[in-house]
Amino acid sequence: MRNAHNLAAWSLAAVLAGFAPQILAGDGHDHGESPAPTAGPALPRFTAVSELFEMVGVVNGKNLTVYLDRFADNSPVKDAKVDLALDDTAIALEPHADGEFEATLQDSLKPGVVSVTATVVAGEDADLLATELDVHEELAAVTHEETTETGMKPYATWAGAGVLVLGLIGWAALRRGSSRNRSTGGAA
Repeated sequence: MRNAHNLAAWSLAAVLAGFAPQILAGDGHDHGESPAPTAGPALPRFTAVSELFEMVGVVNGKNLTVYLDRFADNSPVKDAKVDLALDDTAIALEPHADGEFEATLQDSLKPGVVSVTATVVAGEDADLLATELDVHEELAAVTHEETTETGMKPYATWAGAGVLVLGLIGWAALRRGSSRNRSTGGAA
């Protein structure tokens, strides 16, 4: 009988030790790698590549930033002149640093596809880059990880409560059986 109580106690301890830390740990207490949180939808951007240049443009409201690198070694293009057009509307780009240009748009871009053409002149190199910019309406996006994490919290809480109740029932049963054996003189 004593071996049965020991086995039940050790089994209960193993169950509680196995489930409790995962269930009771809150946000930031898992000590594991977690994905970087996303703040919302990414800013609209376009890319264009040729044998000479790589260009990336990022639109943030009315602000446009264009980055221009050499295709061969990914270094910023120094002393370049870039003429940019969005849907046949010329955009005046101002050099900000080597390979970086900025502009302020008259109006925010409307949702839809915008054609982008750029003429780049850097020393003796010249090229025409063409691409498209797909502007989406900003929607509140919830990532799969956030949905999964939020959706599992209530289940984890209930599972933890269930394990705790089972543990208390097992502990009470062991305690009751132990006190009954003491009052009757134990089993011989």
